[in-house]
Amino acid sequence: MIPIPTLARLTAEARTAGPLRLAVAAAASDSALGAAALARRQRIADAVLVGGRSEIAARLRALGEDPALFELHEAANDEDAARRAVAIVRGGEAAVLMKGRLQTAALLAAILDREAGLRDGRLLSDVLVADHPLSAAPRLLGVTDGGVNVAPDLGQKRAIVENAAALFRALGHDRPRVACLCAVETVTEAMPHTRDAAALAAMSARGELTGCVVGGPFALDNALSAEAAREKGIDHPVAGRADLLLAPTIEAGNALGKAFTYLAHRSVAHVIVGARAPVLIPSRVERPEDKLCSIALGVLAAARGTR
Repeated sequence: MIPIPTLARLTAEARTAGPLRLAVAAAASDSALGAAALARRQRIADAVLVGGRSEIAARLRALGEDPALFELHEAANDEDAARRAVAIVRGGEAAVLMKGRLQTAALLAAILDREAGLRDGRLLSDVLVADHPLSAAPRLLGVTDGGVNVAPDLGQKRAIVENAAALFRALGHDRPRVACLCAVETVTEAMPHTRDAAALAAMSARGELTGCVVGGPFALDNALSAEAAREKGIDHPVAGRADLLLAPTIEAGNALGKAFTYLAHRSVAHVIVGARAPVLIPSRVERPEDKLCSIALGVLAAARGTR
């Protein structure tokens, strides 16, 4: 399988895999409904909209959409909408779950419910995907985890790498290159994340982390720029060629992810993996066109699997 090189191509690939059913929790959001309408028109996903039916229908009409083209489910409040949307996915009536107008924590609470949620025995983690801002040839770059795990320990970082690598294999990378980001590229006792990065790289070298190549610690420049890596004398298969960036903390991953949108002015897609189905938690301020990229990513993840 040839790696998908751009978000535009990712969206095109999702059309061939779709339409899959998308459950939207607390769907009374103009941007979420606009994205669902775009996904329906492009044959990527058919939306199941959960929330206040009358408000959802009114918002669809205000957007110029026909409510009869969507499946609407009534919910009493946001928490009820989250539970009902999760139940729809758990029951196999939808393949992808997306957040609408509710807090991410409320959706995650329903997903992580031990009896009725979507737990699959794996750690949940977020992977952001964007067009690589530096590469001469078009290719995708991923960032993990800027959305779920706050301060992961070494074991959790390993699980986050495994989740992200599985997603990138679904996008066509046989052995994605993973750079463990730190402030410096040498192991420093004062910076515990450098020790974790070196430990993950050692696991990869020993064959304990399969399906990817992990290197680190890397600073951002020598993870992305081959020239920067050469200047610093770093010789590693990942150096300057990373497909995935493992952030040391959620703050670093979140800031890096938002830099694509607000500094590089690039569209992004992101998905939570590790549950029974892909979960989408786009920001409520994202445009429908950007949320469509996340829907496309979720559809591909569901169609191709992320194990």
